[in-house]
Amino acid sequence: NKFRDNLLAGAEPNTAVTLFSFDTYFPAVATTDILSRVADVLACKPSELAFYPVPKLMIRRVGDHEQYSALRAAELGDGTLEAREIEDCETYMNLFVNDNSLLEQMNTSIVNNNKEGIYDGCKNAVRIALERSQAS
Repeated sequence: NKFRDNLLAGAEPNTAVTLFSFDTYFPAVATTDILSRVADVLACKPSELAFYPVPKLMIRRVGDHEQYSALRAAELGDGTLEAREIEDCETYMNLFVNDNSLLEQMNTSIVNNNKEGIYDGCKNAVRIALERSQAS
């Protein structure tokens, strides 16, 4: 991915905001996986993306069950509470742009959460599956 590789090499993006939008599921997930390493903030509905180790602006949920993902990200300190209205998003965006303390706090939380193994769910699932397969 040329966009990601340029950012990892230290290049700045050509615009202040880069928006990716897809009509189908797989390219959206693949792009999120690729670009999460170079994103300053991920704006997303509170879904499984709430568990990515990247600062998150949680926009309006689609299903009521998603409220818990936003709450969990806020509890972990790596995401905002759900921004249900445009004014809520504007407030968070102003904080991100005009005062770096929120982004610094989110990034510090991500580093600390990672040390605690908070983001190791998939790695642990694979480890347990391998252990079980070798035991049988």
